[in-house]
Amino acid sequence: MSNYKTVFFTLGILQIILGISMIIPVFVQILFSELDSSFIGASIVTIIFGSLFFLSNLDHDKKLNLQQAFLLTALSWLSIAVFGSIPFLLSSMNLSITDSFFESMSGITTTGSTIISNLEIAPRSILFWRAILQWLGGIGIIVMAITLMPIMNVGGMQLFRISSNDSSEKILPKSKEIALRLIYIYSILTILCAIFYKLFGMSYFDSLTHSMTTIATGGFSNYNESIGYFNNVYIEIVSMIFIILGSLPFIAYIRFLNGDRQIFKSDSQIITFLKIILFSIIILGLYLSFTEIDKFNLRSIFFNVISIISGTGYVNDQFDNWGSFTIVLFLSLMFIGGCAGSTTCGVKVFRFQILYLFIVNQLKKMIYPKGIFVIKYAQNSINEKFIASIISFIFFYFIIFFGLSALLSLSGLDFITSISGAATSISNVGPGLGSTIGPNGNFSTLPDVSKWILTVGMILGRLELFAILVLFVPAFWRN
Repeated sequence: MSNYKTVFFTLGILQIILGISMIIPVFVQILFSELDSSFIGASIVTIIFGSLFFLSNLDHDKKLNLQQAFLLTALSWLSIAVFGSIPFLLSSMNLSITDSFFESMSGITTTGSTIISNLEIAPRSILFWRAILQWLGGIGIIVMAITLMPIMNVGGMQLFRISSNDSSEKILPKSKEIALRLIYIYSILTILCAIFYKLFGMSYFDSLTHSMTTIATGGFSNYNESIGYFNNVYIEIVSMIFIILGSLPFIAYIRFLNGDRQIFKSDSQIITFLKIILFSIIILGLYLSFTEIDKFNLRSIFFNVISIISGTGYVNDQFDNWGSFTIVLFLSLMFIGGCAGSTTCGVKVFRFQILYLFIVNQLKKMIYPKGIFVIKYAQNSINEKFIASIISFIFFYFIIFFGLSALLSLSGLDFITSISGAATSISNVGPGLGSTIGPNGNFSTLPDVSKWILTVGMILGRLELFAILVLFVPAFWRN
């Protein structure tokens, strides 16, 4: 166990940060006259456990090897979800362990699925805590995607190394430097979003909570009708802009600040992501204008396409009533997701780009058998090992999706709820499709076993599948 002191030392720091974060909703409780012991008690428990981990591993080795990187990644999200569920469990809402853990996991993975059936009467402190969880989850996944994932070679993420000299031994000092800059950028975007929300009509409380869940592309709202509650086109425009900003690779912001002023115009992943959004809006608009003219609303089309592809899950209309093609399109967008190194989930745009290049390359080889063709992406030559990691990731993504769908159907859910529930959990989107978990529904009525299946899908999707699956391979620990 001594080999894993660095892992538990870091977990201790994360739990102490989480415990301190639980103090913030106490001020919300005082402000709205909701004061009880839920957050104070949860904070004390979390800080005690975090301090024990921290103090008992002070003599840790500063190096972090590959096994430790994978273990740290998995345990970080799992432990935060467990301790983050305590305020829900101790709150006046009388939530069960299953519901508390589901809400916490949905928050920290920035999924946005909720079991709270009447958000309008929920304690403000609980609504604020949900926003904090998503905000922390958003910055956590950015830091992990840019610092840990590249050295773990998960599904092609090695393409996004900060430099070619990165190694697992150097990851901790490098991650500290990068993390501080990412937190700075992330915080500035959150503050700007909150200011614009307030300017266009939200209350101080709503603007703060919604800005945190917008930039995290999480989608937790304070209202059952989500952003649609405000019925304000300016609020929806602000939301769309900052959802897109949260969906872009955050390393691009760092490069922009370092002097690369053309990065947002030259990055092929960003360009492709924006093209997919535009293409989807045009296709959906044409479909609705010809087949469902009474449902055609350009404002709703723009908003929901951007919300679904980014995995945010805000809604301003009941899009599950827009016809069967819309359901197929939105399921497809759930799988695509946003850019690597952003707060979004899904398969990610760059993997589909590389898969497309690979298919084109294979066709060229069939036409010119003696030809030599090199696949290049972002000025990097892509070798066969790299292609294999991309294809295996996409293959496993869909295998796990079908597995989750089958398990959800076995737990008693209907076809559309099973399929969309599996998609929304592994792609960390939030709302599903159908009357139960659709845009104006929630997950409260699902059986407990279905909720546990969905939480597994959430953490698998958030941590890029292999970061979890590899922990169950005995050979990995012997290596």
